[in-house]
Amino acid sequence: MSLPPASAAATPPASRRAGRRRRILVRITATGRHTTLLALAVLFLAPLLWTAWASVRGPRAAGGAEGVGLDNYRRLAEYGAGLPQYTANSLVVSLLTVAGTLTAATLGGYAAARFRFPGRDLLFLVTLGILMVPYPTLLVPLYVLLGRLGLENSHLGLALVLTMFQLPFALFMMRNAFDGVPRDLDEAALIDGCGPVRTLVRVLIPVVVPAMVTVGLFAFLASWNEFIAPLMLLSDDSLLTLPTALAAMRSSSHGAIDFGALQAGVIVSAVPCTALFLLLQRHYVRGFTSGALKG
Repeated sequence: MSLPPASAAATPPASRRAGRRRRILVRITATGRHTTLLALAVLFLAPLLWTAWASVRGPRAAGGAEGVGLDNYRRLAEYGAGLPQYTANSLVVSLLTVAGTLTAATLGGYAAARFRFPGRDLLFLVTLGILMVPYPTLLVPLYVLLGRLGLENSHLGLALVLTMFQLPFALFMMRNAFDGVPRDLDEAALIDGCGPVRTLVRVLIPVVVPAMVTVGLFAFLASWNEFIAPLMLLSDDSLLTLPTALAAMRSSSHGAIDFGALQAGVIVSAVPCTALFLLLQRHYVRGFTSGALKG
């Protein structure tokens, strides 16, 4: 007669039953969590998937016959100055906004976190105070200011306005990121002969890259999808960004709305944002937690 293993004989039946119950509970919890996440993913993706399907389905999408086709995208591409032109305009404005936001927020966050000077905290609070003001109320005086600077109806002027709107959040993020970096790194760099600028460029920026990615991603998404500021600050049709071009397309046909072309425009607008977020999501999450723990 074979004997049971020593470990099984040494383990009481009650403990084995408790262990099985714990494993079953862990599996049930994991299954419920995965099911919930899957349901949320379907809930959030369903409108975008339906829009993608509607953009290629129907008589206007298939050249007059019921079926699947790309005529909606063709009409979108041929509208006004052309889809490539509007997409390029949005890309130029977004990249200028990202560059300006990252430069100003990185330098400002470094100064606010590492240097002490009169009015530092007041200046930081005033910058954050921009968040308290509804930004559409600032567009009229900004339009007048851009006109006096000779930057009206230009992508550069629009990018400067969008950079100002992004600066409070970006400065807050970068200050927290620099505060989360131990000051020992600064002291070691100073001992090695680095000045403040070389310390920032060679030592601190590589550490706060996740926060910079988060700031840059927010600036890109906000400027790419911005509608009100380009609508007020741009008047030349060839300079319009993609959201304003889609709005003009919606209202330019004497009340007849081409929903198929608009749905195609929604897909074209969403693809760059979705791809960029999926590409940078790991840095995005790390950037939000980079200033959570200090030292």
